[in-house]
Amino acid sequence: MINLFKGQKVDLTKGRPGMTKILVGLGWDTKKYDGGYNFDLDASAFLLGDNGKVPADSDFVFYGNLKHASGAVQHMGDNLTGKLEGSDANDCEQIKIDLAAIPANIAKIAITVTIYEAEERRQNFGQVSNAYVHIYDETNSRELIRYDLGEDFSVETAVIVGEIYRSDVEWKFNAIGAGFQGGLRGLCINLGVNV
Repeated sequence: MINLFKGQKVDLTKGRPGMTKILVGLGWDTKKYDGGYNFDLDASAFLLGDNGKVPADSDFVFYGNLKHASGAVQHMGDNLTGKLEGSDANDCEQIKIDLAAIPANIAKIAITVTIYEAEERRQNFGQVSNAYVHIYDETNSRELIRYDLGEDFSVETAVIVGEIYRSDVEWKFNAIGAGFQGGLRGLCINLGVNV
């Protein structure tokens, strides 16, 4: 297993012939806000073309569109309360990806986390700790990489955690850890989804 730092890129498939199915697990800890609202963080996957935008709105996989039409990307469900039941990894949300089934017009998949109703609830990523993403080989449950995001955020309500991208015939992962304001709506606008 490789522990990544922000900005680091690593091969996913090179040296692993035949590995096409991966599981992206995301986790975090949150504080309860004085106003009494629990945090509801949401993982999403944006399937992007060469221009860094989704070719179609349906190329956005999230709690309202759990499976891409190609079957290549599947969100395992919105978790409103914390850790997933039965998850050995203690992940909060998970996304399954079949690299072999990703359409040819998709150059990369941005993995993101946003805070639901962040502005209304006065919440931000400065109140989130121990956020991470890790990627498993789904066939043998072996952890390939892990990226701990650190505590670099303050007022942001959306984070692009990382990108899985094509590099010739192989797939790589880029640890991005870039925060944005505007929550899910702002992220959608930035990545070409009509909202």
